[in-house]
Amino acid sequence: MSEASLPGPESIDSVNSPLQSQSPVAFAEPSESQPEASAAAQSEVQPDELEESPAAAPAETAEPDSAADAELPEITPEPEASDETASDLDLRDDSAPEPESIEEAAPEPELVADLATDSESAVETPPEPELAAPPLHPTLELSVLEQLLEAPPPPLAPRAAEVTLPPAAPAPLRILVSALTDMGCVRTNNEDYFGYHDGHGIFVVCDGMGGMASGEVASSRAVTALITSFLETAYSGNSVSARLLHAIQEANRDVWEYGQIPQHKGMGTTAVAAALDGNKLIVGNVGDSRAYVLRNEQCAQLTVDHSYLNELIRNGTLTVENAHNADLQGMESVICRAVGVAPEINPDFYAVDLEPGMTILITTDGLTRYLLQDEIATVIGTTPFESACASLIAIAKQRGGVDNITCLLLQFQTA
Repeated sequence: MSEASLPGPESIDSVNSPLQSQSPVAFAEPSESQPEASAAAQSEVQPDELEESPAAAPAETAEPDSAADAELPEITPEPEASDETASDLDLRDDSAPEPESIEEAAPEPELVADLATDSESAVETPPEPELAAPPLHPTLELSVLEQLLEAPPPPLAPRAAEVTLPPAAPAPLRILVSALTDMGCVRTNNEDYFGYHDGHGIFVVCDGMGGMASGEVASSRAVTALITSFLETAYSGNSVSARLLHAIQEANRDVWEYGQIPQHKGMGTTAVAAALDGNKLIVGNVGDSRAYVLRNEQCAQLTVDHSYLNELIRNGTLTVENAHNADLQGMESVICRAVGVAPEINPDFYAVDLEPGMTILITTDGLTRYLLQDEIATVIGTTPFESACASLIAIAKQRGGVDNITCLLLQFQTA
């Protein structure tokens, strides 16, 4: 049935419409079950409101004729409304707003629970769940989270350009070796001895002592024992300095034991041994033979003599500049430490960082007593490498050459 408002009884009587021939709508008396609020709502309806209703507007009168009757559409009578329905239509307040569709006028979830009755036909609509904040991490307390939020941001990781890289490994060096020994101008035998193994990087110079043939035996045995022991420990895993110390101790033991023979009693020898350790040179020293470092046309003594002369220099009696002019009253060749004169030995050790163009000179005191450091640098710097040892020995012999003279040169170049 249409939901348009119907005019009251007074309006119906005043309307002369062809629709009056249809069955009139019967208005039933309000039932006892109708609320009193509906009756009150009927009494409040004013005539002005009913006249404003579109349904109450008087239709234009027209002369009934056959042509007008032919134009009227066929109207199917609506079924009679029940007493309850008619009462509802008659008592409805025309001024009340039209109810919206079910979807738009759906009551709030909270009202559904109030309007539902105890009858089985009542359907309970569950309330909409309230949106809650997401729970915190189960392991984070609120105070911890606040501390994390208040904490300053972590420092940014350094960029690749700011990372300090380790220095590149130095390039390997190539070694040139030149060695020469000479009896000198006075001696009839040569108690100096040298030896080396460039493949394993071990270089040794010794100056024997003891008179007769004992000095030659001491120096030769020391060189042989030292190199042999060093090579035997090549794959031991020990450091180069530890292997060199062990080799010097083995040389000392060999010379000491052989010196217990009566004809070799009291023999011994100096020793300077240099061993390669990557781009470093480890030098061990016993006695007064020396090692020099030459670089950029400068010569510097690396080792310290274990001699009577050097003890005078240490205590200030002599200086390095005037030591070669001092009158030592036959004590020039006296040394305070040597290989093979005692069961135990205590060598000194030195280390040199090698560079391309650097030269190492290992020599005996037959040379150093005649040439100063500056002279050594000049000769080596102005002479071809292959003939430098011969040039140094020639100068020492020109100045006296009272002792045996031995030189061993190492020159390092870029591989």
